[in-house]
Amino acid sequence: MSGKRLTHFDESGAAQMVDVSEKAATARLATAEAQIVMQPETLALITEGRAKKGDVIGVARLAGIMGAKRTADLIPLCHPLPVTKATVDLEPDADLPGLRITASVKTTGQTGVEMEALTAASTAALTVYDMCKAVDRGMRIEGLRVILKDGGKSGRYEVS
Repeated sequence: MSGKRLTHFDESGAAQMVDVSEKAATARLATAEAQIVMQPETLALITEGRAKKGDVIGVARLAGIMGAKRTADLIPLCHPLPVTKATVDLEPDADLPGLRITASVKTTGQTGVEMEALTAASTAALTVYDMCKAVDRGMRIEGLRVILKDGGKSGRYEVS
């Protein structure tokens, strides 16, 4: 990491939005993941469609997509980007027990969509928590991270 600097600070240490005006617009993709761990009974409520607030997975998927589109409103130094595609998948996993969340976001632009993918995954997880907290306040959101980033000057990054 030597030689690298935090780009969201100017020479005096003040926060700044990174100037991307000279960067070429290229196809960008990012994928993030998270898990929400819960009691086995809570997972059964979700997968069997018995949650009182409705279709937990469907609502969380929509919330994640909305989160991706609103990232610049939530993260102060994020550039507003034209999201061209956002997908959020929530897969039940009895071994957690809980849901594994994968969010992918695409754009063509001058900066990447890692923050949008992270926001999508976390918003989906938070929505699951909100919809199920009445029966399981001990749920845990874990493992939020970028697992794939592609496009732009720095190229491809993928978790092995």
